Amino acid sequence: MQVEGGNSLRPRYKLDIDKGVLYTNLEKRGFVRTNSDDDWNFYWALVGTVKQIFNPETGYRLADDQIINHFPNHYELTRKDLMVKNIKRYRKDLEKEENALAEKSVQGLYVHLDIFPTTYSIPSDYSLFAEEFKRQPHSMWIMKPAGKAQGKGIFLINKLAQIKKWANQRFSQSGSRDTYVISRYIDSPLLIGGKKSDLRLYVLVTSYRPLKAYLYKEGFARFSNAKYTSDIGEMDNHIVHLTNVAVQKHGADYNEKHGNKWSVRNLRLYLEATWGHESTKKLFVDIELIIIQSLKAVQNVLINDKHCFEVYGYDIIIDSNLKPWLVEVNASPSLSSTTLRDRVLKKTLISDTLAIVIPKGFPNCDLSKGTNWNTTPEVGHYRMIIDETVYITSERKNEACKKTGIRGRRTGTWR
Repeated sequence: MQVEGGNSLRPRYKLDIDKGVLYTNLEKRGFVRTNSDDDWNFYWALVGTVKQIFNPETGYRLADDQIINHFPNHYELTRKDLMVKNIKRYRKDLEKEENALAEKSVQGLYVHLDIFPTTYSIPSDYSLFAEEFKRQPHSMWIMKPAGKAQGKGIFLINKLAQIKKWANQRFSQSGSRDTYVISRYIDSPLLIGGKKSDLRLYVLVTSYRPLKAYLYKEGFARFSNAKYTSDIGEMDNHIVHLTNVAVQKHGADYNEKHGNKWSVRNLRLYLEATWGHESTKKLFVDIELIIIQSLKAVQNVLINDKHCFEVYGYDIIIDSNLKPWLVEVNASPSLSSTTLRDRVLKKTLISDTLAIVIPKGFPNCDLSKGTNWNTTPEVGHYRMIIDETVYITSERKNEACKKTGIRGRRTGTWR
């Protein structure tokens, strides 16, 4: 699995995407590139490749000295419909356990786990959606394909007839029964300079059981080009309603110098100046809670493989009350750069990721823990936000459960 290089054996890497931020970082660590389908130590693969590798019918098994960048069934978190389904199931499980996290308000809303807008899968949940819609006729909802990204196939509706018309056209033309999700639209977002924005944050998971995850400090806020309006006449204007760079770069006022982005650090400074320190601090604590609980929601359904890690792109929208909402989780956040700041961020992101997931001396080292070997709470710009790795005896663990009231698989060490 390695080749001679000087006096030592050099690990081999394989890429499905030819990005400088990947090969420069890997070669800086002494790795050498290969195109072999089998003879590699580190593989940055596309999700389709991972699906093939972990397909039971292929009979392929990863060797001890191989690391790959996706978990086998990552889609349980990164497909919009499955993400919602898993979080809803997780909340119900916590209710059955009478866990304090599942507390509800007088209005029947989750106090701690109201983390995404009311959402249904279409067509399977259409009748439930229609019933909810009739409670507030003409409210605005947003339709998204469950398995697509970059703003593709998204549109807004405020009448049931619009969905029926769309369904008739789509199914009669293609015969496709692709799943969509429909969510109550956050029609009162936090506006900065009159424009809508959302947050892209990076989260690294090295293990699901026990859960270990890191939050990257250097995410960014993405802004729309046009000033926000909820006017019905602008419902089809994606430049107003969608903040994806893939959409905004086609806008007339798109600024290539800053890419319509702010760093998270600058956003935080702005919020502290306008909302105050405590409100801003609570916002970011709530965002961290969203991330952790979404990961715990899929903890028992994700196939936990020591050869795997994953860098997720979390999209969060903040409303006018400074409440964060989970929009979606991306399995393959873009490594393309639209600005110089972007380039620096993604180069450092990959460098810090490799520092965490690749054990020292790899592949000639102890690989029993795979990508979950690191115990340092901060590495580069990453900060560990949850670590359920068990360092204590089962007796002490059970005692900790009694004291904290945390049950079963939710026992963990928080950092």
